[in-house]
Amino acid sequence: MKKVVILALALVAGASLYPVSAASKKKDKKQTATPVVEAVQLTTSSDSVSYTAGMSLTKGLIPYLIQQRGVDTTYMADFVKGFQEMEKKVDDPRMKAYVVGMEIATMVHDRMLPDLVKQFTDSPDSIVSSLLYRGFADALRNDTTYFTQQAAEAFFGEKERKDKAAKEEKLYGPNRDAGEKFLAENAKKEGVVVLRSGLQYKVLVKGEGEVPQKTDKVQVHYEGRLIDGTVFDASKKHGDKPMEFRPDQVIAGWTEALTMMPVGSKWQLYIPYKLAYGNRNQGQIKPYSALVFDVELVGIVKSEK
Repeated sequence: MKKVVILALALVAGASLYPVSAASKKKDKKQTATPVVEAVQLTTSSDSVSYTAGMSLTKGLIPYLIQQRGVDTTYMADFVKGFQEMEKKVDDPRMKAYVVGMEIATMVHDRMLPDLVKQFTDSPDSIVSSLLYRGFADALRNDTTYFTQQAAEAFFGEKERKDKAAKEEKLYGPNRDAGEKFLAENAKKEGVVVLRSGLQYKVLVKGEGEVPQKTDKVQVHYEGRLIDGTVFDASKKHGDKPMEFRPDQVIAGWTEALTMMPVGSKWQLYIPYKLAYGNRNQGQIKPYSALVFDVELVGIVKSEK
């Protein structure tokens, strides 16, 4: 029975893919409002056990259909009809293929299509859902009128790569350019040291202590800002005590700076996006953002032997 229920769910799930006019919905509702149901006969104990087993299997089904499958319970008679039709043909290979096709259509519609639409938004191309479905079906029919499977994958992959680059340039190119301009101007200021990696720093307080290795646990107070001065994080937000971590556990700009700073130092770091979060979106920190940090190296945590 469990197998039957699952397959019936799949049959109903696929129905959400096809548009229905308001008039058609009203007609369906009217037709299914008062279905004719043949009276059940329970003449033996086994009859009653079987009947109640079926009723018990539906526990929690209604909330599942509503919340997880988006089924409108106004059309429960249609769900039951689909269940009963599938129950009679559950071992029919053609029906199995049909039902699985509907299930995959639901998956494409609910999961894959929205992701692709979002992916290509703000890029030179966009996703046309009807043609996506046609391409999906033609691939399964081995229709090579326009593309072979291999050629289609190569074409899409190349367009996906170029459109992603164009989208990033449109959305975040100005942010990258602003960061590069900021660093170029900052490099000319008095006291700013520019390293080969592109990292810039200015010594605010000169320490005299030990210089940590990448794998040492260090104690640090810090404040991080965008180039417009917006503070996105600070150690004081996490309590009065300094933060503890290893230099090899943070962004590359921090790793390089911490392994040069003597304990007791306080530096201002100017970090290009390549040594920060690159093209990743970190909430307040947009892709390709140059960052500014005030970093105070309080100490090195010595492990107990």
